[in-house]
Amino acid sequence: MHILDTLERPIIFAHRGASKYAPENTMAAFNLAVKHGIPAIELDVMLTKDHFPIIIHDFLLDRTTNGTGRVDMHLLQLIKNLDAGSHFSPEFTGEKIPLLSQVLEAFPRNLLINIELKNYQNPEDGLVESVVDIIRKHNMESFILFSSFLPRNLVKVSQLLPNAKVALLCSQGIFSGLCRSKLYFHLSPEYIHPNERSISKKYIQNEHSHNRLVNAWTVNDADRMRELISWDVDGIITDDTLAAIRIATKNT
Repeated sequence: MHILDTLERPIIFAHRGASKYAPENTMAAFNLAVKHGIPAIELDVMLTKDHFPIIIHDFLLDRTTNGTGRVDMHLLQLIKNLDAGSHFSPEFTGEKIPLLSQVLEAFPRNLLINIELKNYQNPEDGLVESVVDIIRKHNMESFILFSSFLPRNLVKVSQLLPNAKVALLCSQGIFSGLCRSKLYFHLSPEYIHPNERSISKKYIQNEHSHNRLVNAWTVNDADRMRELISWDVDGIITDDTLAAIRIATKNT
């Protein structure tokens, strides 16, 4: 049984960890999310130059570390030595960019991990294959939800792991309607991750009528959380883990 079949809804996902309270996509943020009682964490994965899957959101190192340039142009040895915490607060100086394998080894088998596959700049870089290989080695198939804005990533995951749980990510704006249309339904028939601003009560009801669950991103406003929960949204992906868990608990 997959952990997704056991969690109470709405599932609260810590977006890049408890990223309102700690530097995003670091062990500090993931550990804090668990401390807050969050049942699921969301993280971003891309490859180093020497093909190690690491946890980082941006294509460039500049915003969240003291490094510069493209992630995929740097070797793991250099990336391991970067500071990924001081940009957030001096309290987190010295926090590192974790490897995917480090995260998988760090937590007990009662945490759902949503892995966003972020090889958008280089779709044929082998990221999916590398991530799936690590998931298999750690025997973690039943604890992972794969997501991506890139349909081919979900196709590859499903080919390599036929029982994998996958979710298509949908942005707000011109392509949102197409992403959420019947044309792409077959790519992730069980789950979809739309931008929260594109969600209505009717939309959720329609997805539920097709037995597809809706996890909304990124929801940081308390009133919007309450509204989505009242519409029976299945998951809330948020930076504000404390507010979300408090609101969700009150509504159960």
